[in-house]
Amino acid sequence: MRDTPPNLVILPPAVTDAPLSPPSPGARALDLAGESMGTTWSVRLFAPPELSGAALRGAITAELARIIALFSPWVADSEVSRLNAAPEEELTVSPGFRALLAPLMEIAAQTGGASDPTLGALTDLWGFGPPGPRQAPPAAAEIDRARAVSGWRRVSLEGTRLRRPPGMRFDFSGSAKGLAVDLISRALTGIGAGHHLVEIGGECFARGLKPDMRPWWVAIEQPPELPRVLVALNGHGLATSGDERCFRHGGRRYAHTIDPSTGWPAENDLTQVSVIAADTMQADALASALMVMGAERALDHARRHGIAALMLRHGGARILTPAMERMTGDDG
Repeated sequence: MRDTPPNLVILPPAVTDAPLSPPSPGARALDLAGESMGTTWSVRLFAPPELSGAALRGAITAELARIIALFSPWVADSEVSRLNAAPEEELTVSPGFRALLAPLMEIAAQTGGASDPTLGALTDLWGFGPPGPRQAPPAAAEIDRARAVSGWRRVSLEGTRLRRPPGMRFDFSGSAKGLAVDLISRALTGIGAGHHLVEIGGECFARGLKPDMRPWWVAIEQPPELPRVLVALNGHGLATSGDERCFRHGGRRYAHTIDPSTGWPAENDLTQVSVIAADTMQADALASALMVMGAERALDHARRHGIAALMLRHGGARILTPAMERMTGDDG
């Protein structure tokens, strides 16, 4: 019988505004769950007696509904759907829309466009958007046409005034779930349930501690032959990007993460990237960007920008960035 390898334990540094004391006496444990944004969500929390389960669920679903109304391309009257269909070059966007687009534009600049929120035309063309899946890759001419209306450098955002070329389609699938996680955490904290773990489709944010003073532990999914990776979260977001969502044609896999520099699905030596950041939206976008870069570029970028990431190569080799290495321990 093979010995079980020791766990890899990740201990992010303390966050100044995260609670370091346990929930108040009388707080009760609650587990809430549901479906939204094409996936599942779950929240584990310790709630004060005056907060009902119905009130907590209402706060959660209100934030989910808000994100869908802003950023879902599958909803015809969402803000992103209306913007993508608008013929005007210059438009006014809502403050909520700007709250996601502005930081994503900063991440696009930081990553040299490896993360780019303007790739909706390419996402749809490759069968990963509302038009539905496809059985074969698109023609080169189709890819060229989609690339011609894509690219973060073609966007100007000043306040809530947005300028972009007609035909450009925004796609927030790589970050909207992360933002939803963050907004749910803030909403729960705002109504007095500040000790919680929020998860949507594998993206997580935790705040506070359990009554026994233990942190919220989250496992990063890994192949069974590798040691488990356990992360203690309190005031941090965790997101993972991988190549499991794909279609096959002619014996080749086409993953859903698009490389903006080619217009084709990213194809390199990485199969999965997990990032820990100050918020889940940022972790989500950075994980996708590092997946596009490939191991060598991603490690160099993470080193220069202090990104805490765990990268998995095809074949199982694991890479920890320096910022992630500084967080590691071993429970074995």
